[in-house]
Amino acid sequence: IAQANGLVCIVEPEILIDGTHELEVSAQVAEEVVATLFVALRKKRVLLEGTLLKVQMILPGASCERRATTEDIAVATIRAMRRVVPPAVPGIMFLSGGQSEEEATINLNTMNVLAGSGPRQWACPWSLSFSYGRALQSSVLSIWKGRRERVAEAQKMATELAKANAMAQLGKFDYEHPSQINHSLVEGFRGYRSSEDKTGL
Repeated sequence: IAQANGLVCIVEPEILIDGTHELEVSAQVAEEVVATLFVALRKKRVLLEGTLLKVQMILPGASCERRATTEDIAVATIRAMRRVVPPAVPGIMFLSGGQSEEEATINLNTMNVLAGSGPRQWACPWSLSFSYGRALQSSVLSIWKGRRERVAEAQKMATELAKANAMAQLGKFDYEHPSQINHSLVEGFRGYRSSEDKTGL
């Protein structure tokens, strides 16, 4: 129905990050879910060229003791997506869940650097971009806090965060991140939660 009316379908499979599982388990689950998704889209005769995939990066479970490096995340994410996302899809818009604002930017940048590095096994036929919520808003909301006199400062932060991620989408983010919040931004089933929430909202 959406495509028949000239709209782009943004397809978002729900993959929760809760748990103690490691990066490899996340990759396996993501591959299974995304592969199943595209089987369903084909059955519905969805035009893949008119869709965007919106999905999590491959991350360890939120409670996993062994943390992954940005290189680990980039490799695992590109490898998993290359296995199951058809080249007809124009772009993958990554979510920022489970990452800090800075981590979301750096991980996206690392993926794009890797994809453009030359080796064939990392080349990507789709754009690697972002569809962030908290990673574009948390520092902004922390500054603003509903106060009129802080609107200009909050707007400046919003612009800086957007620019940082735009550069990361090109693999060209190479300067100090503007974020004022460095803890992980986790959104649970019932909404945002963090034991270190400093937004004051």
